[in-house]
Amino acid sequence: MEDIFVGRLMTTDLYTVSPDTLVEDAARSMLDREIGSVLVVDEENELKGILTTTDFVEIVAKSQPKAKTAVSTYMSTDVVTATAQDSIRDVADAMIEHGFHHVPVLDDAEGVIGIISSTDLASYLSHVQTPSPS
Repeated sequence: MEDIFVGRLMTTDLYTVSPDTLVEDAARSMLDREIGSVLVVDEENELKGILTTTDFVEIVAKSQPKAKTAVSTYMSTDVVTATAQDSIRDVADAMIEHGFHHVPVLDDAEGVIGIISSTDLASYLSHVQTPSPS
């Protein structure tokens, strides 16, 4: 299989929030947009964290009070990232190693430029033509 780079498969239609966005607002937006994660960025589009549907299990279980909780309370801050030039093989390996389903794509000059998910990788693999076993 040829090397395919992240920039070819990543999603660029991003939904981002600021660290002080309320968890409830982020959850509603994720449901409305049918997305599995939001990227948390500052005013300069610098990645501060990621909040995924998996994080909401902990949020629901632990959130006290249930309202007015900022995203920064629960977002993951030790985020594994990629660049558009990274090989999808390397990104897939990192996702498996860390158990992640979303990897933000960063650019030194522009900040967050995309995200690649396990769904993007599965979609790509489902369309790759491979020889049939003999």
